[in-house]
Amino acid sequence: MEGFDAPYVPGWDCHGLPIEHQVDKSLGAKKRGMSRLEIRRLCREYAEKYVNIQRDEFKRLGIFGDWDQPYLTMTNSYEATIVREFGKFVERGGVYKSKKPVLWCTSCETALAEAEVEYSDKESPAIYVKFKVINPQGLFAVNPAKGTYFVIWTTTPWTLPANLAIALHPMLTYRLVKTPAGDLILNQELIEPCMKKFGFNSDEFEVTPGAWAGAELDRGIICKHPFIDREVKIITGEHVTNDAGTGCVHTAPGHGEEDYEMALKYGLDIYSPVNSRGQFMDDVPFFAGMHVFEANKAINQKMREIGVLLKEELITHSYPHCWRCKKPVIFRATEQWFISMETDNLRSRALDAIESVNWIPRWGMDRIKGMISVRPDWCISRQRTWGVPIIAYTCRKCGHLLLNTGIVNHVVNLVEGEGTDIWFSADTSKLLPEDISCPKCKNKDWERETDILDVWFDSGVSHAAVLEQREGLSWPADMYLEGSDQHRGWFHSSLLEAIGTGRDAPYRAVLTHGFVVDGSGRKMSKSAGNVISPQEVINQHGAEILRLWVAAEDYREDIRISREILIQLTEAYRRIRNTCRFLLGNLYDFDPKIHWVSDDKLLEIDRWALLRLQRLISRIDKGYSDFEFHIVFHSLHNFCVVDMSSLYLDILKDRLYTFHKDSPDRRAAQRTIYQILKAMVRLMAPVLSFTSDEAWSYIVKVTGDEESVHMELFPEVEKIYCDEGLEAKWERLINIRGEVARALESARKDRLIGHSLEASVEIFTNHELYNFLKASEEELTSFFIVSSVSIKEDVIPRNAFQSKEIEGLGVIVSRAEGNKCERCWNYSESVGKDKEHPTVCSRCADVLRTG
Repeated sequence: MEGFDAPYVPGWDCHGLPIEHQVDKSLGAKKRGMSRLEIRRLCREYAEKYVNIQRDEFKRLGIFGDWDQPYLTMTNSYEATIVREFGKFVERGGVYKSKKPVLWCTSCETALAEAEVEYSDKESPAIYVKFKVINPQGLFAVNPAKGTYFVIWTTTPWTLPANLAIALHPMLTYRLVKTPAGDLILNQELIEPCMKKFGFNSDEFEVTPGAWAGAELDRGIICKHPFIDREVKIITGEHVTNDAGTGCVHTAPGHGEEDYEMALKYGLDIYSPVNSRGQFMDDVPFFAGMHVFEANKAINQKMREIGVLLKEELITHSYPHCWRCKKPVIFRATEQWFISMETDNLRSRALDAIESVNWIPRWGMDRIKGMISVRPDWCISRQRTWGVPIIAYTCRKCGHLLLNTGIVNHVVNLVEGEGTDIWFSADTSKLLPEDISCPKCKNKDWERETDILDVWFDSGVSHAAVLEQREGLSWPADMYLEGSDQHRGWFHSSLLEAIGTGRDAPYRAVLTHGFVVDGSGRKMSKSAGNVISPQEVINQHGAEILRLWVAAEDYREDIRISREILIQLTEAYRRIRNTCRFLLGNLYDFDPKIHWVSDDKLLEIDRWALLRLQRLISRIDKGYSDFEFHIVFHSLHNFCVVDMSSLYLDILKDRLYTFHKDSPDRRAAQRTIYQILKAMVRLMAPVLSFTSDEAWSYIVKVTGDEESVHMELFPEVEKIYCDEGLEAKWERLINIRGEVARALESARKDRLIGHSLEASVEIFTNHELYNFLKASEEELTSFFIVSSVSIKEDVIPRNAFQSKEIEGLGVIVSRAEGNKCERCWNYSESVGKDKEHPTVCSRCADVLRTG
């Protein structure tokens, strides 16, 4: 409607855990006997089913799109693009396989990306544990009787079986404290709070005079693991803080990102004795086979028994949970595939690209920059079935990894024709481009990779699969829009994918909206009983109300919905619709080709109405341009209620209903409301698409315009109507009308009048205001909707209504003289004087006589 071709290609992410999870639930125990290809077939059928259901629902919402040709990430062409884009990362050297700790769901048994976790409160045990020093390397004396210990603090007791080191901060100061529990070493800033937690009174502990920086203790000091026969090293790291705990950080390289980095620095094993289901492996003493979260209590009890547990308490903290099963996740070191954030300067180039994008709201830029700047390497592998496979091989003899662009591009061609199922069905000989021998051992027996790609990689290549390949589309996208969680999801993966393959940012602008909450601002949940589904709104109120709700709310914040809000919006919608109905209803005998009235024949109030229309066009045009859709709605609603219904249309009724059908003033009124209606219907079309199209269908019966309003252009501001002098004059007249209305209301309360047409109004005013009103005297009777108006330059009588808002304005309301005209309802002394039409006033009698 702004004159541009604006194609929208709807799309569905079809792979991934949510669909596979639903298929698993439906299969139950039957899944164990099924092949991967059978499971993939069921996942595909499930996805197809819901694509069709959701497509119909989106159509019902009035969303324009190429619904017959959407993009689906499970089509052959899209899957081929995914593999091709993966190959580009391989070519640039960014893909590697390594054993690293990653977020892991023990319920779904797969690695998760940061975008696949949700943070919610969790209660965890926080414990203080002492590790006995067995070799101080001559830096301090060991207490021979009670022992000397480093004290750690952790909220994950289950990771203690994997502990290999204790990290100190190199610049923090550490002191040795003599206590009833032995000599304890911890950060000096935390001694007082820790002693209090441990239950030691001030006379029960002594802080010794010696002090060391953490770096001074990084000399190969060896401690003993509390309950496993293992040495534990003292190391240092910048990640250690003293804002909580002891300043001594328990380090399990297989269960934390920073722990892993420390392991690389100090040559520690990446030890993770936990299987995919979250159970300790057989080599873990005391706790083998236990689930890690269940083991917390058992581990604490064990340490209590052997006397190393100084304190145990419960804390509530924000903890990552799986987005699908909602269960808490763990960090677990496994062999995974990664895209490096440092190779090819991916991180720095992505951060630079962010600056070139228009982020709406602006805080979106800071949010995604913060995420990109600190994120780890991208874990792109998942241990599931329904997805695009990682195209790589392992030598069965020596374990050498085979990964290069040649084998990837060969598979791209196969996938184009047969889809990624071929990876799971074809012989290796078909999947490899030629008879390849292992470069290390010359073996030719290859095992193909079984992991699939992260589904965020799927969605991240949509710019390549859709924009670069569809006729009529261009790269980059003008805009990506989604919820605020997508700064770590689709916005994030799309940016990394585009930059990582040598492109710029895949979007010019990114618009972010909040989440839907209930009327009180609470998150919706079935347990709280506050869920309102879109289908429920459509069934009860219609799709138009759902569209109006979306537009009416400020999407930059969380968006509230409740039955009360929907009722209010329904009422607002009714006012807009009724305004359109009134305008249409009074154009029944108006043909613009025949009855058009030139601008110079318009009444001044008509020109004012057209001026207000120009202001509306300007505000709404800016609202759309700035994506301020709530401003569009509120401007439209305010125009209908205030400018039209309460003022202009109320005044217009007399001209429309009682004047001769072809009188110039009536045709001027019709020409004005026709112009207003035609503009208004186009302005509201993007929001109230059904209503505007319905109204337009009546307009085009006489105009010959496009059959759908959505094929029309938006109205533009016509400067000829933007008369600032007229605007100022009528703003003043409207203020005076408001004071007259107060005087009429006072008379109504005194039972002097009922309807305002029963009134005769006398206005008393000063010289300046008298001259101002006298210039519009002919229009004041209809403007105030009374039977007569007189203006007097005189002192305001005591019995007059005296305005507090307008200096020098007084109003006396009296009952109008004469009788009520049964046609126009005005009171006039001419009623009864026309023998042919004795029940109407002289004006109406003339109209009746001339037909």
